[in-house]
Amino acid sequence: MMRRPIGGTGGALLLFLTAACAPGTPRPAAIPPAPTVEVPAAAETVAVATTAADAADDPAIWGRSDGASANFGGHDVPGLMLGTDKKAGLYVYALGGESLQFLPEGLLNNVDLRSEGAGFVAGASDRGRMGVALYRYDGTGELKPAGFIKSDVVEPYGFCMGRVDGTLIAVLVAKDGAVREYTLDTAGAEITGTERRRYAVGSQSEGCSVDDATGTLFIGEELVGLWRYPLGAAPGTRTLVSGVADGRLVPDVEGVTLIRDAEGTYVIVSSQGDSAFAVWEVSGAAGAERYLGRFRVAANGAVDGVSGTDGVDAWTGAIGPYAAGLVAMQDDVNEGATQNFKLVGWAEVKAALVK
Repeated sequence: MMRRPIGGTGGALLLFLTAACAPGTPRPAAIPPAPTVEVPAAAETVAVATTAADAADDPAIWGRSDGASANFGGHDVPGLMLGTDKKAGLYVYALGGESLQFLPEGLLNNVDLRSEGAGFVAGASDRGRMGVALYRYDGTGELKPAGFIKSDVVEPYGFCMGRVDGTLIAVLVAKDGAVREYTLDTAGAEITGTERRRYAVGSQSEGCSVDDATGTLFIGEELVGLWRYPLGAAPGTRTLVSGVADGRLVPDVEGVTLIRDAEGTYVIVSSQGDSAFAVWEVSGAAGAERYLGRFRVAANGAVDGVSGTDGVDAWTGAIGPYAAGLVAMQDDVNEGATQNFKLVGWAEVKAALVK
């Protein structure tokens, strides 16, 4: 989800072997994970309120395009982060990790956003109402519900947003791999959506991210790998960036996000099976992706490391104390508390990968 004006192998193997398989899709044979570097966590959010359950799922980061602070609920903040509790609703966090707002919206799974004026439009896959829940922050006040798109998919799961030729779109990925793309109309108080395309990934899928600059959609098929879809081509046209046969991605393939710096555009993918993240430079044409490596987020002082990760998001450029960009991800096992989200600077990730 690119926006901006962008442990031990024993535990990993256990996660890999015990994760649930998608119906009809055989689980690949266990493959040793590829070499992986460690990057220290920079910060973490407060834990979600839901206890004794897999609850925290997916983050989305936002900052003003001019780099100025925003006013949110009376707080001056350099940026914000949304995070889903998929059993209860949607959090708005400050970059220091404190909770600024909670919307008790129910079964929201994945969340994404795009800047609009002084604020942003956000959406989330809604497994309770079966569609896409829409929200708006206008640069003052707080985040507010702003519409809903009813969908015909079996179970809303993954979600991402993008701009294609200046038009805001929402992409809903169903748990069975069905995809629905919607064109959004944000002109009125209530945001509406009209279906623009539909196709199928093939099996259980979730994480997705749109590169607005190239009109490219990336989707993670959990037991297969990372796909690249050109949004200007026929629905379903795609190229496999990386499968799960070489240890770079250890099933399940989960969150997907994009970030850009002076040297290129990069896709970051959650390798849930061994609590790591794989990174490719994707500035070139399909088939010309360059693999950079893999990283894990390690403990740093009072902040524990990331394990069993699910959703991941990134912000391109300076935001708060992160001068070169920010990456945030869900942490499945948050030591001493319920699940939460961890933050790490892109500069630290990039430096560790290119050593």
